[in-house]
Amino acid sequence: DVQLVESGGGSVQAGGSLRLSCTATGDGTDSRNMGWFRQSPGKMRLGVAAIDADGTTSYADPVKGRFAISKDNVKNILYLQMNDLKPEDTAMYYCAAVRGIKCGSRWNKNYMYYRGKGTQVTVS
Repeated sequence: DVQLVESGGGSVQAGGSLRLSCTATGDGTDSRNMGWFRQSPGKMRLGVAAIDADGTTSYADPVKGRFAISKDNVKNILYLQMNDLKPEDTAMYYCAAVRGIKCGSRWNKNYMYYRGKGTQVTVS
């Protein structure tokens, strides 16, 4: 099994930045598609950024040009650099091992092999 633990969330003012980290333990994490999704009360679970085993990335339109996903295969850490944050980015952010790297749509449970417990991002 794979265990995912997120960190780096917090409260920032609009225009600020945060970097989320997701530490993965278990077998095969470096060969899987990995991504970040977010969810806030009353809104759907939205895939915002993903990266495949070759390093190809994908982003949801609302975060393009502001968010950057990357991974350190040696340390087994997935990152999400978030710049120019907006109040509408406020959500719980989760990392997940996913079946593909399509973003901008709802990631249901069947799309994810594993997911973490999330880290809260609040932008005011």
